Amino acid sequence: MNALLVDPGTLSVSLGGDAPPVVLDVRWRLGGPPGIDSYRSGHLPGAVFVDLDRDLSGPAGPGGRHPMPSASAFQAAMRSAGVRDGYPVVVYDDGDSVPAARAWWLLRYFGHDDVRVLDGGYRAWTGAGLAVAAADPVVVPGDSAGSRGDDPPYPPFVARPGGMPVVDASGAAALARDGVLIDVRTPERYRGQHEPVDPVAGHIPRAVNIPIAETGNADGTFKEPADLAKLFGAVSVDASSPGAAAGGPGNFGAVGAYCGSGVTAARGVLALALADVPAALYVGSWSNWITDPSRPVAP
Repeated sequence: MNALLVDPGTLSVSLGGDAPPVVLDVRWRLGGPPGIDSYRSGHLPGAVFVDLDRDLSGPAGPGGRHPMPSASAFQAAMRSAGVRDGYPVVVYDDGDSVPAARAWWLLRYFGHDDVRVLDGGYRAWTGAGLAVAAADPVVVPGDSAGSRGDDPPYPPFVARPGGMPVVDASGAAALARDGVLIDVRTPERYRGQHEPVDPVAGHIPRAVNIPIAETGNADGTFKEPADLAKLFGAVSVDASSPGAAAGGPGNFGAVGAYCGSGVTAARGVLALALADVPAALYVGSWSNWITDPSRPVAP
């Protein structure tokens, strides 16, 4: 497994080893059907289902449609799923790595530094002819030291905010003005020609558009790092760009990403990381930006 992604064959070998990673199934679709239905129809052996709306988001409101969960809520959800500090985690979805990237980003933000995304997701796994399961696994909660029987024991997961850079609305505006703020929505939504979800159409002034589909291949896997570097280089982003400083809202560097509600943009941050470019995530994204009518909107 590399630092960010894992392919099905490598993961299969790891799952058959003495210390298999915790695997989280985060299949989710905007507007449904619920991901749990897909999970119950078949999932990776040992995978635990994690619900994006319940476990990877806070309550919808002024912070956006999918604001960040509280540290305590996220910690409880991850412990229930068997996540432990220092123990490897793999996350996957249907295949586009959008909800999986949200889980990857949140785990990294809250201090877990050994998490990878299954490149190509469930589709790649089944396409490789690998076994799936239907029964719910027996989950060993990650809430007490040594409960896995590991030697040495891995301590309980503790959510420690600040492991990934974030920006709020003012930080996003500053990035758009002084750095590069990437809008990863479709061109039609970016241009305000079609807005199927949010009540206001348009984009943050000076943001540039790189649709998230351009970061991947037809099968849902990520493009090669060199190709991603070329894609982002077209908007003057490369590995020499000053990185976004880790920290709370308002801390930012030269590069950031946003989408409709902060979910798809997490895949953008992951794609940038594959190109060796650290980037901030505007978690509230467009659904937060438009809650304040004083914020400008570009058509």
